[in-house]
Order: sequence, then structure tokens, then C-alpha cells
Amino acid sequence: MSLLVVGLSHRSAPVSVLERASLTADAQVKLLQDTVAAEPAAEAALLATCNRIELYADVDKFHAGVAELSTLLAQHSGVGLEELTPYLYVHYEDRAVHHLFSVACGLDSMVVGEGQILGQIKDSLARAQELNSAGRLLNDLFQQALRVGKRAHSETGIDRAGQSLVTFGLEQLAAGGDVQTWARGKKALVIGAGSMSSLAAATLARAGVAEVVVANRTCDRAERLARILTEGDDTDVLARAVPMESVPVELTRADVAVSCTGATGLVLTAESVAAAVEGRTAAPSVADGDGPPAPDGEPGRTAATGAQRGNLPATGLGGEDGCPLDLPAVQGTAGFSVLGEAAVAGMAAADLEQHAAWVDNGTVGGAQRAARPRTAGPLDPASDADAIAALAATVATVGRIPERRRPEPVDEPPRPEPVLFLLDLAMPRDIDAAAHRLGGVRLVDIESLAEASAGAPMAADVDQVRRIVSDEVAAFGAALRAAHITPTVVALRTMAADVVASEIARLDGRLPGLDDKHRAEITQTVRRVVDKLLHAPTVRVKQLAAEPGGAGYADALRTLFDLDPEAVAAVSRAEDSTEKDRGPA
Repeated sequence: MSLLVVGLSHRSAPVSVLERASLTADAQVKLLQDTVAAEPAAEAALLATCNRIELYADVDKFHAGVAELSTLLAQHSGVGLEELTPYLYVHYEDRAVHHLFSVACGLDSMVVGEGQILGQIKDSLARAQELNSAGRLLNDLFQQALRVGKRAHSETGIDRAGQSLVTFGLEQLAAGGDVQTWARGKKALVIGAGSMSSLAAATLARAGVAEVVVANRTCDRAERLARILTEGDDTDVLARAVPMESVPVELTRADVAVSCTGATGLVLTAESVAAAVEGRTAAPSVADGDGPPAPDGEPGRTAATGAQRGNLPATGLGGEDGCPLDLPAVQGTAGFSVLGEAAVAGMAAADLEQHAAWVDNGTVGGAQRAARPRTAGPLDPASDADAIAALAATVATVGRIPERRRPEPVDEPPRPEPVLFLLDLAMPRDIDAAAHRLGGVRLVDIESLAEASAGAPMAADVDQVRRIVSDEVAAFGAALRAAHITPTVVALRTMAADVVASEIARLDGRLPGLDDKHRAEITQTVRRVVDKLLHAPTVRVKQLAAEPGGAGYADALRTLFDLDPEAVAAVSRAEDSTEKDRGPA
């Protein structure tokens, strides 16, 4: 049997795919049950977090295992196999061990070094043990992963390489400023009472918010979290619990809201967020000299004057007298000059000729014409008659004149300062992404966190953690290979003991008068001979089996001594039973 992992994460799939592939608690249980019921897999465990779904299994066939695990992931996630396959990754044997150990150390997290993943690995192991889907291999693997993760955090400064997803998200809300300064005195709403929401509530409380309101579908959990926050020695925060129905009202009072629930739909729609900030923001005032509001009436947008657009006397072009265009209408067309397609689209050839002549009367024409690129200036009615005719033909064919110079940039209206900060840590998302476009709202979600953390600098301690992972993978592989041959060695020694017992019994039949003292001495001598003959081969075969590629030594030993396969399997079953009774470390 061999270790196999098939999964997808924020590194292999876009957030939109991770959202759709997320598994409910019931779906996770059913996936594990179906995996161990499938032919290639003997045991299974599932690591499902907000940004990864990984199915671990002990399989007897690699290709069949990959196909079966991929199919099961697609079936239970609801994402078609063809769509899901490009985002899946596969790790096998030592590579699978290396991957889980790296995950446990936070090296594969969205925020490098975050420690929450250890709790999620522990929960995954507990779920597999509860469902009896984890056998000796996955029990050993996940327990060792927890030990490796703890070692990495205790022996290195990996914590300095990044923060928890909550802390990183709050830093993004604070726009890179000091979180405690930003949070001081704010009112916070935390939606959900699970591990991530609890961490968010505790982090906000330590950061100095004045109040934390906890909303959850199960009131008891919300009240328990609020009580923990209130009674905490390291914070002085007012905390209270409310039912989920109170979220819209509490949102109107909140300065910051963090949501992380297991809901399959949106918890906060864009409409509910807009209602919460209504009346709390004011449109930015129009600066002096910016001109009157634009015709479309957009708040804060102003209509640029001809001088601002670079198409009236400030740029040296001709004045309004004799211009064949309706200049006020042209000037109200954002982003275009009187040389652009918006100005000349649909003009008849005669009008186009007149317009070109009018433009050419400006100082950018005449003597300066030779100094600029031929394609950048207005056409001359005399020398460019063919070009004008061609453009007129274009108008007749496509209904417009192609743009001959870049549109002028349009100043976007400044966004009002945020009055409501939203942090969405759920997968699938709890908060409508459209809330990001609302004035007075700053939204940070999993997708924006992934983008922000992509270029985060790596701490020097990361290299040390990688060395720890490599060493631990080698040690685990050696122990695993050695353990693989142990049942064979035990079966061999059991067979040898049976041979000794059989020969002593035969001796008793041939020498019935043998006294107990001599019988015991003979028995001990025969056992010593057998032990000495077996000692060197069994020690050496364990050493060889612990090396890469040493799995075949167990088969060789079984073949050489003609061991009963069922006897070897019985030893393995007994060891697995003992391991389960012992429980997790």
C-alpha cells in the first residue's frame, strides 16, 4: 500500500473554483466513507479548509487511486470532473509526506507561517478516527505532521514570516497602517462563532476595539464566545451575542465586520451593505475650479473644459468661430477631443473637409506640422484629399471615423473614506463581492488576500523550516519502510519459535525419560542457535528496508523463508489494533 494525495488549493485553483468546490460537513463525511469503500483505498483522511481541499488515502494502485479519488472529489464537490481536473494536483509516497509536512508548517499557506492550519490538521485526523477511515499509515502521518509543525514554530522564527489569515486581513483593512491604531475605539461585528471567527474576535479585542458583537445561528456558541471575550484577562472589551436576524441592524452600528460561516449562500448582500452605510457617507465636494457637474449627474464627476481636454485655445487649436461641430456637446463627451471619433463620427465628407480645415488653422498646423508624426495631426484639405475621401468612405461603411489620437484621460471621482470595513474569511464567500464597489466600504476577502500575499517577502527562517521538513520526511520514510518489514520479521521469528517448539516436542517423544533440567537446557540451547542465525539477517534487512527502494526486501524475506502471507497480515492487523487502542499522541 502507498500514500496518495489528490487535492486543490489557492495555489492551483482560482478562488471562484475553490468556492464552488467547497464541501459541507455532511459532504466531507460522505466523501471519506465513499473513499474507504472504493476498491483502491484502504484508509482515507480529508483536509478541508477555506483555501484547500485535499484527500489523503492509502492505495494499492497508483493510477486507479488517482482516478478514483479525483472522481470522488468531483462528485461530492459538485464541480464536474472535466472542469475540476486542470486544477488538481497529485502527490505520491514521499512527495505526499513532504506536502503535508509543508502544509503543517505553514509553508503552503496563503500567509506563510500562519499556525491555524495545525488545528485544522488535528480536526481532520479526529474526524477520520471518528469515522474509522484512518488506519495506521494516516494516523502516523497526521500525528507526525502535527509534531513537525509544532517543531517548526518552536525552533524557528517562521511566525515572523507571516501572520494568521485574520491578522493579515486586518492589516489589509488598515491599508498597511498599524492595526491597533486603526482598530482603537471601533465597534466590531463578528458573524460566526467557529475557530476562525473566534480568532478574529480575539484579535480585534486585543487590538483595542471598543465593542465586539457576535452573531451566530447557534445562540449558545455566540454567547460562549462573548463571555470568553468579556472575561479575558488580556482585553478590556464589551462583548455581547445577538441572533443572526439582528445582523442587518448591527451592521448599521458597526465600523468593522468579519464574517466566516459555513453558509452556502451569501450572508451579506451588496444591498444589505449599501443599506448599512446609507447616510454615513457624503459625496466628495467639487474642488474650486473643477467646473460644473457633468451632464450625466454622477456625484463628484465634473465636465472638463476645452482647455482641460486639450482641444481649445489652451492647446493652440483654432477658436470656435467657423467650427462645423456643436462644441458644447463635444466637450461634454468624456474622454474625447474634437479630433476624436466621438467628434467626427457620422460627418458627411464635406463637413469632414470643413472640420479638418478648421482644425488646421490652429498653431499645431502649418509650420509645426512637419515636426510631429504624420498620423498624429489633423488632415490638410489640399494635400490629404485622398485620405479624407478614404475616411469619408469609412464613415459610410462602418458609421464612424476611427480614432486618430488617444482619448484624453478622465479623472475618476475620489472615493469617500471608508466608514465600514468588511473582512470575509469564508469559503465560499459570505459577503457579496459587489460590496467592494460601494462608496464608503472597504472589502477584503480571500481573493484579495491571495493577491496581496503573492508578493510578500519570505523570511530567512523559511529556509530553516524547509530543512526541517526535508529531514522529517526522510526520517518518516525510513520509519515507514522499516515498519513495513516488521510484520514479516515478526512472522519469521514466530515461525522459528514454532519450529523450535515442534522439535522439542519430537525430542520428548524420542527421549521420554529426559528430566526437566536437561530438557530446559536443550530447549534454551536450540533457541539461542535459532536467534543467532536470525539476528544478523533480520537486523540487516530492517536497515536495508529503511533505505529508499527497500520495500522489496520484505517480499524477498517472505519468499526465501516461505512465510504464510496470512501470518504476516495477522501481525499487521494486531499492530493496527494496538495503535488504535493507544489513540493519538
